[in-house]
Amino acid sequence: MPQQLLEYKCPACGASLQFDSGSQQVVCPYCDSSFSPQDLIDYDSFLKEDAQNETSDPWSKDAERWEKDEASGLNVYTCAACGGEVLGDDTLASARCPFCDNTVIMKRQFTGEWKPDLVLPFKLDKKAAQDAFRKHLHGKKLLAKEFRSESNIKEIKGVYVPFWLFSSDVSASMRFKGTTSRAWTDGSYDYVETSNYALLRAATARFNRIPVDGSEKMDDALMDSLEPFDFSEAVDFQTAYLSGYFSDRYDVEADVSVDRAKARFSKSMVSRVASTTGGFNGVTMESTTISERNNKREYALLPVWLLHVKWQNKLYTFAMNGQTGKLVGDLPLDRKQLWKYRLLYGGIFAGVLAGLVLLGHFLGCGGGCL
Repeated sequence: MPQQLLEYKCPACGASLQFDSGSQQVVCPYCDSSFSPQDLIDYDSFLKEDAQNETSDPWSKDAERWEKDEASGLNVYTCAACGGEVLGDDTLASARCPFCDNTVIMKRQFTGEWKPDLVLPFKLDKKAAQDAFRKHLHGKKLLAKEFRSESNIKEIKGVYVPFWLFSSDVSASMRFKGTTSRAWTDGSYDYVETSNYALLRAATARFNRIPVDGSEKMDDALMDSLEPFDFSEAVDFQTAYLSGYFSDRYDVEADVSVDRAKARFSKSMVSRVASTTGGFNGVTMESTTISERNNKREYALLPVWLLHVKWQNKLYTFAMNGQTGKLVGDLPLDRKQLWKYRLLYGGIFAGVLAGLVLLGHFLGCGGGCL
């Protein structure tokens, strides 16, 4: 049978509550009541109790009409407000009901091993995200009109993206070969003296909360480009922060993601240690040993505004850090616009050039010929 969805209802009027990034409160858009996320913490204990009792099949009988390959990875959820059914994949954690627009949270996605340790609340609202995207497009004359479409810009969505955060004390032991040389002449012969040095370096550093996205849906490079996040503003997870936003749970395990974190540890340590080998004509790294200890991992939901624009059968994704406002995403060149501008400015240039030629001819005749 369909899974039930958790909704935060306003105690005053019964409307669906939403998290407001400006006030950092959970507010009612209808009666203006507001509550702190702490006021709604009882819902989290409700989730734990409910998870112990939930043994139902996530598929309804209606879903059995789907072909097996179509139904794979899909679940049917029932909105408690209107009874409408919402389709979502195995990782969908919160969304809006397409029938009544209420914010709904998939309860079992935040229980047990799937419950996040931390959440970093949104600080920038939807209007700020839309304005930032418009500013990103400003002055780009050769951009396809689809990217400027207000109907597309209005579709920007706030999403809590699942991330693994890795912390570790990293030690590096490295050996380099450094060379110096000097040259001179005595008038009869030229001399070059080369000296070789063994350079031994060791260093330790603490890496705190290095983020690695835990969603296969998200492009790793795009998510990496959104850094940094200020984790001093992270709070213990409460489902109240999800009200009004979409969210997914992780589908990439921490044991897989840790390899990306280790690669970042290693790259950073090599770069830092290599920077201490100045003063030589040449430096070659001969060996390196890197180890980690006091490792810690945390599961967190981080705020991201996402916009998808389809153009020429290709999907372009733009992302904005919901805490800092940093926006990333590639914009394609519209060749039709390019040729239009070439023709326009080519015609203007040709007209100006022709005018200058006629003016020169006129002046050369002393103004007495046509």
